[in-house]
Amino acid sequence: MSKTAFPISDRVQKMQSSSTLAVFLAAERLKSEGAEVFDLGAGEPDFPTPDNIKEAGIRAIRNNQTRYTANTGTAELRAALSQYFEHEHGAEYPPSQIITSTGGKQSIFNAIVTMVNPGDEVLIATSYWVTFPEAAVFADGTPKIIDTEGNNFRLTADLVAANVTNRTKLLIVNSPNNPSGRTIPRDEFEKIAELARERNFYIIADDCYYSFVYPLNRPFSAAALDAKLRERIMVVGSFSKTFAMTGWRLGFAAGPKPWIDAMSKVQSHTTSNPSSISQAAALEAITGPKDSVGQMLIEYKKRRDWLIPALNGIPGIECLEPEGAFYAFPSVKGLLGKTGVKDSTEIAKILLEEYHVVVTPGIAFGVEGYLRLSYATSLDIIQRGVEKIRELSERLLK
Repeated sequence: MSKTAFPISDRVQKMQSSSTLAVFLAAERLKSEGAEVFDLGAGEPDFPTPDNIKEAGIRAIRNNQTRYTANTGTAELRAALSQYFEHEHGAEYPPSQIITSTGGKQSIFNAIVTMVNPGDEVLIATSYWVTFPEAAVFADGTPKIIDTEGNNFRLTADLVAANVTNRTKLLIVNSPNNPSGRTIPRDEFEKIAELARERNFYIIADDCYYSFVYPLNRPFSAAALDAKLRERIMVVGSFSKTFAMTGWRLGFAAGPKPWIDAMSKVQSHTTSNPSSISQAAALEAITGPKDSVGQMLIEYKKRRDWLIPALNGIPGIECLEPEGAFYAFPSVKGLLGKTGVKDSTEIAKILLEEYHVVVTPGIAFGVEGYLRLSYATSLDIIQRGVEKIRELSERLLK
């Protein structure tokens, strides 16, 4: 019998697998082999889900809240999210303009596939989260990358304007940014939103790390913009990072009703409603005490304040201070070309295989010559991992 290629669709063949998932799997493989691993690759809080949220999930199980809910989520959760937007941002989003989903990633994916037609351009600024361009490719759109490296990875309206064409349909914005930790100030976001109105494109604002912004910076969400500006914006949020609920898989989006309705249509034929148990837990998260969020932010700041000077003290490495999220994005360009090491992927591979330090190469986020390090892990692991990075630097620069 002759062998033929398995008939994977052209759309999926054009996509790349998740680089961050590959790093996670590599770390799990080493751990399963009994190796001591310094995991700076994980993009999730190392804190447990707060007890009140866990108890809400347990109560939901005991109370037999185990059936399908409305496709867009329970009325109670969407009403609570509506109140959250009004209280936190002064924004009026009725429940009909809110959808819950199986993680913020699903909301972003649904927002993209309901907006983009074949050939439409999707503007994505470096450094970008790995899923953004792949979701655009799946929708038969054309990712158009905005290079912000020369502006210290800060997106501006001028940079957006320089890349808009008559084919531009969508701009994806992530602030605080994964992986750079950079933020977009309110006045700049207003200019970007005004540009969207003038040039007839739409915006997805990924607020996944909204709650983790360090002093003296202030958190800002596109939800706080004027109602007229929000008419072209889909705001996406996640319980995963804010409440240490990554495994619960619960996200949400708020935006123009026609866009939300289209996303609901897609979701009705893919996952339907997110887990009823997770929704019950999320309801407690959004309405209950939020002390844990502030506590996590204090701990992340301690780790950041140790990590960034330590990285800048390593020969061949330079790192901007993150303003939010829990990642460092150091340049390792000073190490490239040394002892035959040609790119960040090779450095990440050496760190993994020889030093058991898990990091993600910058090319996964659209920028060569950088590494992403997560400090959503203990300070001890961070310090020991950085010492291994120093050892590699000194070895390469001999």
